[in-house]
Amino acid sequence: MVGITFFAARMLSPNNPNPEKLTSYECGEDPTGGAWMPFNTRFYVIALIFLLFDVEMIFVIPWATVFGNKDIISFDGRWGWLSLAEMFIFLGILILGLAYVWRKGDLNWIKPSPVIPTVDSRIPASLYDEINIQQSKFAVKEFTLERTIEPAASAATDTSTTTTAPSIRKPMFKPTFKKPGNES
Repeated sequence: MVGITFFAARMLSPNNPNPEKLTSYECGEDPTGGAWMPFNTRFYVIALIFLLFDVEMIFVIPWATVFGNKDIISFDGRWGWLSLAEMFIFLGILILGLAYVWRKGDLNWIKPSPVIPTVDSRIPASLYDEINIQQSKFAVKEFTLERTIEPAASAATDTSTTTTAPSIRKPMFKPTFKKPGNES
């Protein structure tokens, strides 16, 4: 029956894809980057608070039906006052929890401004600027798999007549393995 329902929905539903419909939905935010980016913990906090108040409604709705029943209240008037006091206590605890989370700042959706660390240093900032300028003069070489031999800096050797093969480096150590039973 489930397969038939899915098949019928597939056959009857319109199929009008466009770029807007084909984008992934991320709770109103524009999707950026890959799917394996770190998950924002604010979604988790909001989901927990939603769950808290969703569970609250599970308790409030039956209370409202009992509190609104005139037969129970007419039987003994104290039941109405007791249920009203219980609900005020219950809602008060939940509102205190919400106020705590709100005061703590867990409901703030805007990202906090970063705190830039400061260091007491006797080195003037102009020296840091000079170092940064000197480092920006260097260019990063493009990576290639082919091995290139740079010409020697000495003028005594002539590179046009002498060809040397690049030396192959051997490992610095040779691992040794002990056979089981040959412990000494």
